Formats: sequence, C-alpha cells, structure tokens
Amino acid sequence: MPQHTQLQASDGHKFDAYIAQPSGEPKAGVVVLQEIFGVNAHIRSVADRFARAGYLAIAPALFDRAQRDVELAYGPDEAKQGMQIVQRIPLDQTLADIAAAIQYLREHGARKVGVVGFCWGGTLAWVSNTRIHPDATVSYYPGGIQHYIHERFTAPAIFHFGLDDNHIPQTVVEEVRHEYPGFSVFIYPGAGHAFNRDGNASYNEAAAKLAQQRTLAHFNEFLVAAH
Repeated sequence: MPQHTQLQASDGHKFDAYIAQPSGEPKAGVVVLQEIFGVNAHIRSVADRFARAGYLAIAPALFDRAQRDVELAYGPDEAKQGMQIVQRIPLDQTLADIAAAIQYLREHGARKVGVVGFCWGGTLAWVSNTRIHPDATVSYYPGGIQHYIHERFTAPAIFHFGLDDNHIPQTVVEEVRHEYPGFSVFIYPGAGHAFNRDGNASYNEAAAKLAQQRTLAHFNEFLVAAH
C-alpha cells in the first residue's frame, strides 16, 4: 500500500519520502532516485513496480531542501526550473538524504538495499555507490556522470543508455564502459533520453521493459541471492 513518510538526514533536515510496500515480507530494499522533475507520478509508479516485484521501495523527495512538494511537467521551462533547484542543493546534502532513505529501508526489514536512479538520479545512484555504500546500484541515462567517472566503486553496478540520447554523448557511454569493464553497460537502439518515462513522448516500451528485466536480475543477484 503506497504511503508517505518523513525522514531525517544526519544533519537534522527533515524531508518527505514516498513508500511502496510489497504484499509480503520484503526480499530487499530499493531507493528510487528522481529526475529533475521531482517525485512525480512517474517516479512513484517506478517505486510501485519494485514493490510488486517484492521489494520495499522508497523515493525520497530530494528537492525538499530547496523547495517542497515539487512535481514538474516535462517542458523546457520546467526542466530549467528543475536544474536551478539542483544547483541550490550541495551534493553532500543530497547524499545525506539518500543515506537516510537507505537507513530507513534497513530499519524496516531490508537486509540489503539497492539504489536506482534516472537522469540526475542516475548519476546520484552512481555517486551513492562510490560514497555511501549501498549493496548494488543501477543508473538509467545518468546525465553528468562523466564528472564522477573516476571514483572508486563499492558495490556492483549496471548502466542503461539510449543509443539516440541527445543529452548524453556516446563518448560518455564509452568512457563508462572503458573505466568499468567489469560492469554491464547496456545500450538500447532506437531509445532516447528518458526512455523509461511511460506516459511521455520519450517512452520506448521495448527498451523500458528490457531495462527493467535487467535491473531486477541485477538486484535479485546482489540483494536477494546474496543473502
């Protein structure tokens, strides 16, 4: 049953989070990290899908430090607004919020916790891997990941990129592949940026479904089978 809760980061900041509960005991936990449009209907639906797959899922409202209750549409003006909010929040504070979400899952029955993120959240998932030690991560079309590409990983990771992404050059994709040859870097022909965003023109159903299968296989291997 979907619900909301309030989390508290290590620096005392209190913020909202969307919770999606599995029908039975959770087999693991998943933190779902938003795009620059807030914890909107799409991000909540992603958390819901993980719950249906047996995971306790949480989507922390990472914009709460700058502006609460942000749910933006997908136009260029809204994208600009979202980027302006991102720039107002120091990275270490965002990571503190993600760490609080991981801790919440561990305190509510998840022995292992994965982090999955989309665009801005995809990069945050990777930086979470290198700095705050979840048990596995998945990054969908992580814009800006090239700025953190040389950081040392602490957990297994996979990456999803659209071949036709006009926001992330293929040179960045190849840099990720070269830097981390032991990790799967999946490229989806015919898919552009935000190909997982159902209900939007960017959605690519075939790519989204295959990426979801691969994501669940990754989490099942490193969060569930590793128990």
